[in-house]
Amino acid sequence: MGGTTSAQVRKDLSFFGSFGKRGLGYSVPELSSRLREILGLGSQWRVCIIGAGKIGAALARYAGFVERGFIVSGVYDTDSDKIGSRWGAVSVRDVAALESDNAMMQFQIAVLAVPADDAQLLADRVSAMGIKAILSFAPVQLTVPADVTLRTMNMAMELEGLTFALTNRNPER
Repeated sequence: MGGTTSAQVRKDLSFFGSFGKRGLGYSVPELSSRLREILGLGSQWRVCIIGAGKIGAALARYAGFVERGFIVSGVYDTDSDKIGSRWGAVSVRDVAALESDNAMMQFQIAVLAVPADDAQLLADRVSAMGIKAILSFAPVQLTVPADVTLRTMNMAMELEGLTFALTNRNPER
């Protein structure tokens, strides 16, 4: 397990409560169920995607989200050629409708698949709407309120991490 000892796993699990029985180990179904609950994977999460370009389209059409409880409930863009396009169960809507749609849908996660120049304004908008989790694909550092969780996917940095791993690979392993 990547150099992790069973003792470390038990200690880490103890932070979330009591699991398993001394001398008997863990009930795998019970442990799996409890970990899914701790990670919030037993719930369904309403997601809006802002940006209907290539990244937004790929994310909106990805069937694997539903299996994990992520329901893409809205897709938004400013491009009149994209607005009205149907992507599975949702239609691309004008980003001007974002606030009014959120009042009805109560999005819990916003995905920003927009150019860097637009990302901060949209992060401010979704934060002001009460959305507390943002996943950004914009290649820019965003600032959000302290109670908003922000994750940034920087593809160039991820590729650089891979090239570092390839360059520094130990050929003896």
